[in-house]
Amino acid sequence: MTDYNGYIATETIEGADDGPLAGRTVAVKDNISTEGVQTTCGSAMLEGYVPPYDATVVERLKEAGATIPGKTNMDEFGMGTTTETSAYGPVENPVAEGRVPGGSSGGSAAVVAAGDADMALGSDTGGSIRCPAAFCGVVGIKPTYGLVSRYGLVAYANSLEQIGPIAPSVEEAAELLEVVAGPDERDGTTRDASEKVESYEFADAADGDVDGLSIGVPTELLDGADEQVVETFWDAMADLESQGATYHEVDLPSVEHAVEAYYVIAMSEASSNLARFDGVRYGQSGGYEGNWNESFANAREEGFGEEVKRRVLLGTYALSAGYHDKYYKKAQDARAWVKQDFDEALSEADVLASPTMPVPPMKRGESLDDPLTMYLADANTTPVNLANLPAISVPAGETDDGLPVGLQLVGPAFGERTIIRAGSALA
Repeated sequence: MTDYNGYIATETIEGADDGPLAGRTVAVKDNISTEGVQTTCGSAMLEGYVPPYDATVVERLKEAGATIPGKTNMDEFGMGTTTETSAYGPVENPVAEGRVPGGSSGGSAAVVAAGDADMALGSDTGGSIRCPAAFCGVVGIKPTYGLVSRYGLVAYANSLEQIGPIAPSVEEAAELLEVVAGPDERDGTTRDASEKVESYEFADAADGDVDGLSIGVPTELLDGADEQVVETFWDAMADLESQGATYHEVDLPSVEHAVEAYYVIAMSEASSNLARFDGVRYGQSGGYEGNWNESFANAREEGFGEEVKRRVLLGTYALSAGYHDKYYKKAQDARAWVKQDFDEALSEADVLASPTMPVPPMKRGESLDDPLTMYLADANTTPVNLANLPAISVPAGETDDGLPVGLQLVGPAFGERTIIRAGSALA
């Protein structure tokens, strides 16, 4: 398949002559700033916008010798689970014809799965790396919040999102994570090695040694999942057990409320972050002279797609006077509960395992008219972002129809080496 629409732009950016990624191509999601190369976030609002600087992760790619073959397609401003909300058209799943590649980093996963890039960078706000990795049969890592600099990432929800790698194998994903991870003075949320970060070396952890590994299985993340997804998940768990790992059930009662809490927080932060796209500071001009309100409204009406408008409106409502405590404050309380449950579960296990997504890749167009169903599909991934923990999605197998199924492994904060070691036993 050559017309799957994985790239928005294919302008090549050359890196240094040598380095750990010399001779390899790394595609970059189109919400990560690239100096001199258009960065649109998949939105008509930013068509023609050319950043005057590189994101920190792009600087590090160049220094490591990587070649960037292009900017990958994505759900508009990262808002979606299927990469069908892009102003530049939907992305086709290159390994499952007629199916979505997952989102919002669907273009990044698709170009890796299609062999059009050796690796790629995506961003993960509520599963946007892990979902497309699972749907396209590749590996995706969502790092601990603060491990990778967000400087130069166009913000959707600051307190939730992280940049991370997508690659064909766990080892290659770990190699890319090594390059982009580390403190950055331009991002105050990054951590240095003295603050709980054991090491910034990850590739050597991909040794497949799971002998003695204790795996917790949250039964709540299996409830309601597709029957074949659950069957494939247990097959993968049996594989890990045959290699010396053990598993037992754990409880995460708070995840019942995680999706609701996640969307209230994410949409609230989005309504604030996207206020800058007004046709004056950023974005297309509204075209009205002398009336700023009309110009502002027109710029956003023409520049934003339906899903972005929906989330901005809901987020603005949740933050409005009289509703802040009713929605946003309660969502933050639920977030603290989710974090507490994960900490308790991880005190009893080295990692937690679940299907990455509760369903196999959906048919194209299936969820566009039913946003609630699309939101609920994030049930297994959003809790990890609320808890700011690291997680990896690795291929677990396929359904009877040949559709990819992913296995998600979640570790303690800055436990990337542990999830990489566990994941490498399968991929």
